Amino acid sequence: MAIKIEMLRCFCITAQTGNLAEAADRLGRTQSAVSMTLKQLEDHLGKKLFEGERKSKLSPLGEQVLELASKQIRQFDDAVHGIEAAAEASHGLIRIVSVPSVAALIFPQVLEHMTRRFPGLKMELRDTDSQQVLDALAEGKAEIGIASGFHPLNGVRALPLLEDRFGLVCAADHPLNTRAEPPEISDVVTGSFVRNALCELIQTPRFLSAIEAADVTIQNTHSLITMIRTGKWVTVLPETVAQFIPETTAFRPISDLHDKRQVFLYVREKSRYAELTEECSTFILSRPFD
Repeated sequence: MAIKIEMLRCFCITAQTGNLAEAADRLGRTQSAVSMTLKQLEDHLGKKLFEGERKSKLSPLGEQVLELASKQIRQFDDAVHGIEAAAEASHGLIRIVSVPSVAALIFPQVLEHMTRRFPGLKMELRDTDSQQVLDALAEGKAEIGIASGFHPLNGVRALPLLEDRFGLVCAADHPLNTRAEPPEISDVVTGSFVRNALCELIQTPRFLSAIEAADVTIQNTHSLITMIRTGKWVTVLPETVAQFIPETTAFRPISDLHDKRQVFLYVREKSRYAELTEECSTFILSRPFD
């Protein structure tokens, strides 16, 4: 008996919920059908995936299978989605993945331009971190990507898009924003400093040594800004972010921090819709980011 994707899906949902009743409800199947599927998988493997009969605790093998199976299910679902989207896209399909700060600036313009030029065009726009942008390009899940930093990828062109300086982001009424003299690194990186993923792009030694002591790290930009708005925390972000942060927050240059973030446009060289990809990437490159 071969292991089927639905067997893995059944196992993963059961492992996530911890009980057969909830798993059956989510899968749209009966408890007995779910139980039988799990037994078939365990019989094939020759080992138990759960400790006991209640399905609330995984065996050591079950933990390994959950990690591997979850990844395969995501890849399978992505592939199915891509196949269905391509089948529906009789007028073409463009998939763009971008870091959030740039996505907020270009997605509305790109969507308007491309759908006006090519009626019936299907577009998928997604914002995520730079690593996932690169993964999407490498795995063929996107034709165009926008990411921080230069990262060579086989079969993908990397074109400079913009650069913006790093600076303090804090509540508008925070003392570091309202005082006359500009803040320095030593003023910003204190006990109330929140580290974020983009801080890794900064190379100034004084800043790097200072953030080693940071106790709080937040990767999600929305959650980060929510923390900053309380007035109790500060962070460092590229200036582009200041164009879409709430009015109750502010961006301010740091006098002894001169690093700039380099943002690149990544374009797959081989695309089913090469003409559309080229038109879209050319339009993005022509946009002013000031």
